[in-house]
Amino acid sequence: MQITRRTFATLALGAFLAACAESASSADRSAVSSGPVPSDWDAVLSEARGQTVNWYLWGGSESINRFVDDTYGPVLRDRYGITLNRVPIADTVDAVNQVLADDQANNPRGAVDLIWINGENFSTLRDAGLLLDGWARALPNASLVDWANTAVNRDFGVEVGDLESPWSSAQFQLVYDTARTNVDELPRSYAQLLDWACAHPGRFTYIAPGPGAFQGTRFVKGALFEISGDASQWQQFDQALWDRWAPELWEYLHGLSACAWRNGETYPKDEAELHRLFANGEVDFTITQAAVGASALIADGLVPTTAKAFVFDHNSIGDFNYVAIPGNASNKAAAMVLANLLLDPSMQAAQIVPANGFGLGYAIDPAQVTEPAARRALDEAAAALGSGAADPSEMAAALVGDAAAPYQDLVESGWRRELVGGL
Repeated sequence: MQITRRTFATLALGAFLAACAESASSADRSAVSSGPVPSDWDAVLSEARGQTVNWYLWGGSESINRFVDDTYGPVLRDRYGITLNRVPIADTVDAVNQVLADDQANNPRGAVDLIWINGENFSTLRDAGLLLDGWARALPNASLVDWANTAVNRDFGVEVGDLESPWSSAQFQLVYDTARTNVDELPRSYAQLLDWACAHPGRFTYIAPGPGAFQGTRFVKGALFEISGDASQWQQFDQALWDRWAPELWEYLHGLSACAWRNGETYPKDEAELHRLFANGEVDFTITQAAVGASALIADGLVPTTAKAFVFDHNSIGDFNYVAIPGNASNKAAAMVLANLLLDPSMQAAQIVPANGFGLGYAIDPAQVTEPAARRALDEAAAALGSGAADPSEMAAALVGDAAAPYQDLVESGWRRELVGGL
């Protein structure tokens, strides 16, 4: 599961919300800053006791649903006197629509207290002035978040500010088979990958970029970052920057295609197809974004037991997903308590353990955790990742934030035009 591809609002909704944003009064916008003050945490806890927090989140994974109910629900109930109401939705845009409907109805007590969100849905609500401000960085556990990291403080190129708090993360990784490929033979950059592919014709491919295939888009954006020499410059949209580097990107990818599986005439359409090619021995790499690397794929029987994840030395794109509180949420205090609980080191440790079924990475910086019991929980969780996981220190060193959202379509449409003749 990857939240980034399930959080894109429709163009029509975006236009509608933009109109709403223009017509919103200053009084409406100031209201999103009102609510409990996290710096007085005892007061927040007191107000939250007895509340029910209505958490709207994508409900398409039974394992994630169980994890949320079984991990957070009992703690909220027993420790804080809060009832968790998980509201499953097919797409995050459904929560956006609900917030919009409540706002249009001038409902001061909206149905949504907390949303699992990122990407364009966050940008949409942010631009419309419909999110609570001034709370995320004041949570007690917010001190464990590396807010200076652009992968954290910018959500697909948009400044997070104090509008959302991170929950988990995902990072692009390649997977190889240790029985086929020696670790010292692995490419550690896009330049080395091109050399490797042409030394092993037909043994590499990647997922075709496009809607529903964000992994392929992310692979191409990583190449763009390396070719241009600076990942950070892509955090804000600049058409001239794209025009400067896009030709070199297509040149690189054409070179890679000439050495790729089936001569680059066709590409896997999704992760499942690429995993099958890898498992069948047709290609030597597949991909994952899971914190456990290849371990989950091994457990599901999708790849050989000797598979292992790795990252390039630089430009391994990662993203964080977040929770946000609507400005008209009925139970803001309970929502803050839940958001803070998500950052608790013991909860962060639980979410990466394969057996728990969540499978995404940390939102906190483990290096900031010094309390012995919390440190022990993180260490035990790391040990449970299995032999298929990439080296956490290598992942951290290679992590960069994703490009600004407008580049998504430029990459995808440009790739179709330049690499497959517009198909």
